[in-house]
Amino acid sequence: MFRYTLHRLLVMIPNLLAISLITFVIIQLPPGDYLTTYVNELQAQGESVNEEKLAFLRQQYGFDRPFHEQYLTWLFGMFKGDFGHSFEYDLPVTTVVGDRVFLSFVISFATIIFTWIVSFPIGVYSATHQYSWGDHGLTFLGFLGLATPNFLLALILLYFANVYFGTSIGGLMDPRYLDLPWSWGKILSVLEHLWVPVVVIGTSNTAGMIRRLRANLLDELGKQYVITARAKGLHPFKVLVKYPLRMSLNPFIADIGNLLPQVISGSAIVAVVLSLPTTGPMMLRALQSQDMYLAGSFLMYLALLTVVGVFLSDLALMALDPRIRLEGGVTR
Repeated sequence: MFRYTLHRLLVMIPNLLAISLITFVIIQLPPGDYLTTYVNELQAQGESVNEEKLAFLRQQYGFDRPFHEQYLTWLFGMFKGDFGHSFEYDLPVTTVVGDRVFLSFVISFATIIFTWIVSFPIGVYSATHQYSWGDHGLTFLGFLGLATPNFLLALILLYFANVYFGTSIGGLMDPRYLDLPWSWGKILSVLEHLWVPVVVIGTSNTAGMIRRLRANLLDELGKQYVITARAKGLHPFKVLVKYPLRMSLNPFIADIGNLLPQVISGSAIVAVVLSLPTTGPMMLRALQSQDMYLAGSFLMYLALLTVVGVFLSDLALMALDPRIRLEGGVTR
């Protein structure tokens, strides 16, 4: 176990280095740079451009340097905790991101808890009551959740939250708390607004998780060891919990690698509709404006969370499922 963990940790280093190079190449692929986009916006507004100032800024930001110098400067800066400078905000990337990463984490963590709490009992009930009225009804709700666009559900919930609960439309807190430091009032305001994005983002994840858990559990319940346990007279609940349910939890654990990156991406379209101060809209804007260091930092965060999420899910799967072995090869 220790050798496997150490090996996976060491493999993560070249993986992240390769991802950093690919990320830097991708953010450099569009023609021009941030200053080119900025000049085009000024010209579209009918304003003139000072070429001397433009050349000075290009030199100051390092756009006139060779590709490898820009990449190495950015890479070694990340090792020191310096993720570069955001051109659009004229601030360091770590300062620009600020509370957005924390709020994105709060929404993503709450969404994961909501997904697991809702999908787990429904999936178990649907599998143990196959083709019952309850199974058909919950299946219909699951397909409805998969088919409903998140942005449409967001608009509906915003209306009900404002009309029936008096919650201010949009955002993740009351407008009066936007520029204030954290306090109990601000925390309660966040909790008041939190349920709308959690339900909107979690609905599609919940529906998909229910279908996967139901299918896996039905497959396990039909195996010979379950039939044997029932024939020996074991209590149905004990038969269910002992092995079938444990083996069916694999998709919950395996999804950690997909759920952690949502801390950064965070359903950008839903965040735009709900005016959430999360990282999703900022990452989208950074990619559009070619704010390369801000966009590159977001992509590296995504890569890091994906690699760490897959690593944690693999360790959890090994602890949960004894059929998963650390070493390959054929066992005689």
